[in-house]
Amino acid sequence: MAARGLPGVAMAASQPEPEPGRCAHFVLRKRRFCRMIPAPGRRFCGEHGHEEEQNDRKRIPCPLDPKHTVYEDQLQKHLKKCNSREKPKPVYFVQDINAGLKDAAEIPEKQVPLSSLSIEELQNLITRLKKASNGLELHLKEEILSHQALQEALSDPKNGESAFKHLKQQASILGNMERLHLLGPGRCFVEFGAGRGKLSHWVDIALENVEGVQFLLVERATTRFKVDGKHKRRDSIFERLQVDIQHLCLNKVPILEKKKLPVVGIGKHLCGAATDLALRCLVESYTTCCDGKNEEPAPKRCRAAQTEVAPHKSAGNESTTEDHKPVAGIVIALCCHHKCDWTHYVGREFFKSVGLGPVEFHYFQRMSSWATCGMQETTGKASTSEDTEDQTHDTEEHEHTLSRTASGSDTLQGILSVEERKELGCLCKRLIDHGRIEYLQQQGYKAALQYYTESAVSLENVLLTAVPNPSVIPEPTI
Repeated sequence: MAARGLPGVAMAASQPEPEPGRCAHFVLRKRRFCRMIPAPGRRFCGEHGHEEEQNDRKRIPCPLDPKHTVYEDQLQKHLKKCNSREKPKPVYFVQDINAGLKDAAEIPEKQVPLSSLSIEELQNLITRLKKASNGLELHLKEEILSHQALQEALSDPKNGESAFKHLKQQASILGNMERLHLLGPGRCFVEFGAGRGKLSHWVDIALENVEGVQFLLVERATTRFKVDGKHKRRDSIFERLQVDIQHLCLNKVPILEKKKLPVVGIGKHLCGAATDLALRCLVESYTTCCDGKNEEPAPKRCRAAQTEVAPHKSAGNESTTEDHKPVAGIVIALCCHHKCDWTHYVGREFFKSVGLGPVEFHYFQRMSSWATCGMQETTGKASTSEDTEDQTHDTEEHEHTLSRTASGSDTLQGILSVEERKELGCLCKRLIDHGRIEYLQQQGYKAALQYYTESAVSLENVLLTAVPNPSVIPEPTI
């Protein structure tokens, strides 16, 4: 039997020269010649021109992206058109508008890993965790629902196990949206961490006969295999916003600025700190006045703008705890608490109220990964992405990241049993999530946590929901 590497060798031997009119550089990684077209009279393309004999022009790495090179004498011309150059900021970009903590003195210093703590220090952390969790609702209600829009897909035998799990989660999210009366006309659905946009796709199908529906898909990374082209309806508008949630000012998105539609914020497995950024984006920056200078930090509340966005609301009532709200509801499947960040966390006041601070938060968010200690066994065969930035065909799950974290040194094997770690990890998750619930309640929302799918489908199976309290939203504008 031939060795595995022989086909590439045979190919190179059978093709000692590049195709006519193509670059003569052989790309070892791809086992073929470069397919770029060199300039007339040259054997190599511009990228591999340094291999040209008697070439007196020097090529240097591009200062914007050293992965490619450029002729030194054409550097200034190249910088003006390089694909890695900084693009003009969109109108809805406002630097750090949703970032949260601005006081540098309160930003925690880097902490030592859990594995470096002594047994006494670890026991002290666990004691403080249990004390802070006293009185919290730790046993969540199950709201495992479904929706007619996904029944055909759920019954399709062509879908594999991984696709089926995604569909069950999406169906339950839509079922919970229907339970909260959020699937209606004249609304703008903002999907945070949209990835391929599948959740919005199913919401669109569920609202097939509903008019005046808009979708904003927020994703900071360029995403492949998007399902945007599957949207058949002519009266529903889909728009992608390629921006980090940290800098997104919804007030400045043209369609919301023009129509002032009530917004429903949605997300499936919104990773770590992205959840906190999205919550602040919805309940704070969407009801405040954005400074016209994109490079400035998040501005203070502007009562005049609050009146403009929600004219039914009293201009003097900044607590926004009564009357109408521009955000009709929030439905977010939570994920990756170990990637939370004290700087962005919306529940800092709650942590302080129970005697905790940034140091404890750091350790608790690391310990939260213990809740998924069994993840490696249950999801080893699933096709998942390692991070939200990964440009694979599936950017909606982060279970692989969790299994890697849970099996790392932070598990402190030999000190705590697997079951003890799982219990403490779940306790950390609930504590972090309770801070989010209290934050939403202080902003005038009726917020809750519930299990929206079985743990066999996803160990990240908690759904955060919020509706205005009292549940009154602006009349739809169609």
